[in-house]
Amino acid sequence: MSDNKKKISNIQMLAESAIMLALSVALNELTPIQFPFGGSVTFFSQLPILIIGYRYGIKQGLLTGFTMGVVEMLFGLKNFSYVTGIGSYLILALADYLVAFSVLGLGAMFKGKIKNQALSLASAGAVVSVLRFVCHFISGVTIWGGYAEDTPVFIYSLTYNGGYMLPELIITVIGALAIGSLFDLCSPKIRPLKRNKKGQEKDPA
Repeated sequence: MSDNKKKISNIQMLAESAIMLALSVALNELTPIQFPFGGSVTFFSQLPILIIGYRYGIKQGLLTGFTMGVVEMLFGLKNFSYVTGIGSYLILALADYLVAFSVLGLGAMFKGKIKNQALSLASAGAVVSVLRFVCHFISGVTIWGGYAEDTPVFIYSLTYNGGYMLPELIITVIGALAIGSLFDLCSPKIRPLKRNKKGQEKDPA
């Protein structure tokens, strides 16, 4: 690859990452179900970051996810007023924002291992949703336990965070299956998947 082509490729990667980041942040603000103490069910907000990870690899995916975590943390700065102590601030920043959204960039974790593109992307979507849930669960049992009242803190965090992350997982997997079945995410420009004479996908993964 020439330096010129490599430069164009890098520009395209950065441009797509910025667009998908903006889309993900926008979708994350469209919350049909908002939980009272944080967390929500959204319309495919995890999917754009997942796609960037799938197209450009884990490093770029993690960077884009981390950037989304920074943006969401800025949106949620008021949450830091509800906790005290450097330890709580660190857990809140990492578990509820920086790590929680960074893991969404692991979209390529099954690329090449699962040949079917849709299944590869959907499987990654399920795993990153679980990883994000684990982050929020840790936050729930360490710094948000005061909201549990008479409920055991582990049960409280499990049910509360699972209440919105399970729908998020399902929505992400459905979206990943649809996008992965319709578009070639491995081509330089995203385009419809080509099909053979039998109507079967020529899977790019």
